[in-house]
Amino acid sequence: MPLSYYACSNCGHWQRYFATPPDCPVCTDTRNDLPENGWDFRSEADVASRLVGRWRTIGRDVVAFSTSPPFGLNGTGWLLLHPEGNIAFEAAPYYTPAMLDEIRRLGGIRILAASHVHGYGALWQLQQEFDPEIVAIQREDLWLTKAFRVTWPYDDALVLPTGQTLRQVGGHYEGQSVLHDPTRRMLFCGDAFKVDQNEAGESLAVSTHKAFHKNIPLTPLELCRYRNVIASLDFDTICTPFEHAPGIDTEMALAVLDDGMRGPPAVRHIPIDELRGRTYA
Repeated sequence: MPLSYYACSNCGHWQRYFATPPDCPVCTDTRNDLPENGWDFRSEADVASRLVGRWRTIGRDVVAFSTSPPFGLNGTGWLLLHPEGNIAFEAAPYYTPAMLDEIRRLGGIRILAASHVHGYGALWQLQQEFDPEIVAIQREDLWLTKAFRVTWPYDDALVLPTGQTLRQVGGHYEGQSVLHDPTRRMLFCGDAFKVDQNEAGESLAVSTHKAFHKNIPLTPLELCRYRNVIASLDFDTICTPFEHAPGIDTEMALAVLDDGMRGPPAVRHIPIDELRGRTYA
């Protein structure tokens, strides 16, 4: 039987399989919830018929691609424009023909990467359409990349030819990595941080966690590893797979981590006003 693409409607994870997959490796993991009513896998044609694509420029030559209505975890695909070749980090749940045409108009994709599986989205589609020179995933997360082909697995860090750096932080997922852009002063942090925002996109609080749905905290050693990487990076904006959060800088991110290391493991959503201008170390 020919291999086809199937997406889990609960989390959006894509699998390439002979027939309807037996389960979803993302949902069966403790870091995501199981679907309450059983498995529901959608074919590519079905997903394409349900979603409308959209994009917006968020400044600093970064374009955010997303779809509606919500599908799976409903992440955002970030496209960083660069004169030496564009970088796509994370991916939208699916890319409509109009979205793909817009990426072509902007110069295509030279480098494709993601923080961890919750940001993979339809990376397979971007690889098919644009045949990027580099598809980079940290080696610990290779087991979740069956829907696309990794061309550049890396260990603890990878400096991209366009000047950004991928750094493994682990924690939430063993291979979770962040993308630091020193010129833009932006940190694409995966799920190392979660930002609570209101409907206007204003940031209200920041947290960090091992498993968001289960409210499982990170261990002290995991927080320490986050901190060792984050402390070396200069940024004034973070982007998760779900939020664009200008104003959350290195000092505030470190304050979240220091708070987590002060006492017994816990997940605390720390208000922005409490984080401004202070650290806990």
